[in-house]
Amino acid sequence: MTYNELWRQLTQVYDEGEAKAIARLVYEVRFGLMLADLFIGKDTQLSTDDQKLLEEIAKRLLQQEPIQYVLGEAEFGGRTFHVEPGVLIPRPETYELCQWIIQKEGGSISKILDIGTGSGCIACTLAAEIPNAKVTAWDISDDALRIASENANRTHVHVSFEKVDALNISLTSQFDIIVSNPPYICDKERPSMERHVLEHEPELALFVPDDNPLLFYRAIARYAKQALNPGGELYFEINPLYVNEMEAMLNQEGFVHTEIKEDQFGKQRFTKSW
Repeated sequence: MTYNELWRQLTQVYDEGEAKAIARLVYEVRFGLMLADLFIGKDTQLSTDDQKLLEEIAKRLLQQEPIQYVLGEAEFGGRTFHVEPGVLIPRPETYELCQWIIQKEGGSISKILDIGTGSGCIACTLAAEIPNAKVTAWDISDDALRIASENANRTHVHVSFEKVDALNISLTSQFDIIVSNPPYICDKERPSMERHVLEHEPELALFVPDDNPLLFYRAIARYAKQALNPGGELYFEINPLYVNEMEAMLNQEGFVHTEIKEDQFGKQRFTKSW
């Protein structure tokens, strides 16, 4: 199978531009062939084993399995993270949340807690970009903790990973920054979601009940109010549908100030409270 044959197959489920981009990524990541190599026909020189692997990749992609899971990696903030179906695929918007924290912290030393770490993308990025930060990361999923630990090794940072249920926190450590991108999509939003997300990404990390959209936020905010050092801050990635409810809840939990920040798409996506 050649590059042209692969992307044309993929137009069964993707538009032409996306199909070509996915096909290029497959050849680059799996077979080390850049666009220039494809132009001179090196995609016709794959071994029999590589051709078999390519056919398996194409089959998975045609089932709309995300390319990040198929290749086992995702780019996040200029770093490459290992991902599997047990964790969410890191999104560019989440790196904006990291940047907000990094810009605020500068070079100061901080004790940072990432709740619901998933792939570890937030925790590892903050550990890498804030000098001398002491970063702890929690998750309830054994798969997530394994993958996040691997990503700490891949990105050459130290993060302390712990198995903790965000809805039942009993620990009493103190932190300067607490950050979380918890489950926040309501069940009623399922019909508007992409098939590749619904069928392949972990529901545990995505959904909350329709009647309790702030389930995780409230539990984390309540813990953060006790666990943050004086002057500490709580950062969230949020569902834009519930911005007003978020502000009201944070105020109820004792946070006097809440700042809202838009993502690159103009959606109210992040909060900072203190």
